[in-house]
Amino acid sequence: MNVSHMLSDRVKSMEESATIKMSAKARELKTKFDDVISLSLGEPDFGTPQHIVDAAKKALEDGYTKYTPVPGLVEFREAIQAKFKRDNNLDYSLQEIIVSNGAKQSISNICQAIIEDGDEVIIFTPYWVSYSDIVKLAGGTVIPVKAGIDQDFKVTAKQLEEAITPRTKAILFSSPCNPTGSVFTQQELEALADVIAAHKNILVISDEIYEFINFGEKHYSVGAIEKLQGRVATVNGMAKGFSMTGWRLGYMCGPEWLVKACSKLQGQVTSGANAFGQKAASEALLADLSPTHQMKEAFAKRRELVIELFSEIEGIQCNHPKGAFYVFPDISSYFGKSDGHITIDNSEDFCEAILENTHVALVPGVAFGDDNCFRLSYAASEDDLREAISRIKSYLSKFK
Repeated sequence: MNVSHMLSDRVKSMEESATIKMSAKARELKTKFDDVISLSLGEPDFGTPQHIVDAAKKALEDGYTKYTPVPGLVEFREAIQAKFKRDNNLDYSLQEIIVSNGAKQSISNICQAIIEDGDEVIIFTPYWVSYSDIVKLAGGTVIPVKAGIDQDFKVTAKQLEEAITPRTKAILFSSPCNPTGSVFTQQELEALADVIAAHKNILVISDEIYEFINFGEKHYSVGAIEKLQGRVATVNGMAKGFSMTGWRLGYMCGPEWLVKACSKLQGQVTSGANAFGQKAASEALLADLSPTHQMKEAFAKRRELVIELFSEIEGIQCNHPKGAFYVFPDISSYFGKSDGHITIDNSEDFCEAILENTHVALVPGVAFGDDNCFRLSYAASEDDLREAISRIKSYLSKFK
């Protein structure tokens, strides 16, 4: 069988997820060495809070083991509805909310539902690794709008205005951002909204999965801006703020026409998300959020540790992220330098050299649209973070 002939062009043109790829390399290396430290995956290192686990157990005992409605259980959508009102000043009916198998599916559903071949989607860059391929898989053309470390990795209203064309169908970004940890303020979002409001046929896709991991001012949702009413799809989920990555539960609120389209699509692909998980997630959203706040405080402490340790390494420039659990240091000063064996010319060279020589797994910035940087997840113990950055510092001292 000619395998190349059998595979579709769309699959052959897709990139493998860089975070998953680097994590796999770290696991492979760990079969040979005991000292591998993986800081590549965006996964909280805390267990799911016990009251959420208990709610799942009760749901199983109560018989929540059957198929669910494609848009989600009514009780979970009611919990999401209440959460949006409480935390985000978003007032949506149940018909404007859909539950999916992770926030990634929510974003994919939206893109598949609205994008025609050749439509342009503006993606604020650096961006989460999957955004680009999700858009391309739907037939869209990615228009990256880049903000570097000098802008705290945040695109300005002027940059956005210059990127919009008659073919622009959507604008996609995350805040707090993966991979940079940057957070748009209310004022910054309102400035962007002023630009978007003048272009009537553009949908905003706002990925807010890191909402609860915000170290600065209160999280603000772009969907709450009056002039953008009916033009924003707000995506969120249970993975990050509640340490429920393996539960695969995401959700989206938006205009009813979009939710209906996403439900139609999801009904032909995966149908509804698991029943007992939705019951547990309802408990998570409506119960005491103390465990979530405790996780955030631990992440904030680690952020300060990581920034302090990187400040001691010459040639690494690090901003001060206001959310998520990543740093995205600029290492372009090392390009062209060599340790006598390896010359670093880009972020992939940098991360490969670090992995092979220090057994620390990072993710190259090129996967996020910025080849000057790398992403480190500090969802790890303080001991591992200290040890990992100590190894990196020692190794980089060899480069000239």
